[in-house]
Amino acid sequence: MKTLRALLVLGRVSNLPTIWSNCLCGWLLGKGYTGSESLDWWVFAMLVIGASGVYLGGMYLNDACDVAWDSEHRPERPIPSGVIHEKAVWAIGIGLMAGGMFFLCLPGGMTALLSLLLFNMVLTYNFLHKRLSWSPGLIALCRLLLILMAASYGHVNTGSSAPFFQMPVAGLATWTALALFAYVAGLSVLAKAESEPGEKQYWPVALMLIPVGVAMLANPGAMRGDAIILSLILGLWMLRSLRTTYWVEKEKRDVGRSVSGLLAGIVLVDLLAVMPVVPREEWALAAIFLCCFGLSLAAQKFVPAT
Repeated sequence: MKTLRALLVLGRVSNLPTIWSNCLCGWLLGKGYTGSESLDWWVFAMLVIGASGVYLGGMYLNDACDVAWDSEHRPERPIPSGVIHEKAVWAIGIGLMAGGMFFLCLPGGMTALLSLLLFNMVLTYNFLHKRLSWSPGLIALCRLLLILMAASYGHVNTGSSAPFFQMPVAGLATWTALALFAYVAGLSVLAKAESEPGEKQYWPVALMLIPVGVAMLANPGAMRGDAIILSLILGLWMLRSLRTTYWVEKEKRDVGRSVSGLLAGIVLVDLLAVMPVVPREEWALAAIFLCCFGLSLAAQKFVPAT
């Protein structure tokens, strides 16, 4: 049981639902989904399996790369505590990433290129994040590339011969990826502060609000009302998550709790992003996003998100 829990902790599996949510968001945007066409869920399953493999493998390699730092600062982590051997973590991480890349590169072309960029960005983050002050930008780039890769995956599934970045749907997918980049960069700056003492800064919160601004621009006319409602829900969730960092006494601060809530909030950012392409009557798709949100929160009770 100790080994099983160590495997779950190493993979930060409580964040997996946010990966699935990113995949669904990008896939729908890339397809230019309007509700009139059928969805090939088998193709989506290949995307999810591939992205999950790259994510889990990246998380395993993250601990393998950080073993020296964890031995000094976080000796309770699975490798320093002796629950699992470092060589085994390297082997599992490499195997998962290789398997994930197989599924992500199946469509070839632009999708394979974006998958390779994602693969290399994950490795770059793992090897350099403890040495760079701007490492939150690297992990945010991983999410940006995941959205674009998923959108390209969805575009290939439409059967269109036109290059993805020449299609109108590429514009919305790119703006969504940039909005998610800002949100993840903001919460990652906050997460980095968890291990660095000092006064907390408020500017990361401004970054996390950028998806709301993008939603206002992307949802004109009648759709803006729905965008405002979802933006309020996202804003309230952010306030709830951030209160344990900014609005409690210094000795009661719990940055980790804030970051965990904000990580689950990635699903709400995705749901806000797909509003321009998903009709109101397609409530089942919205339910999938909400299930991912609830699953992430439930999983955090058993496996830490950070």
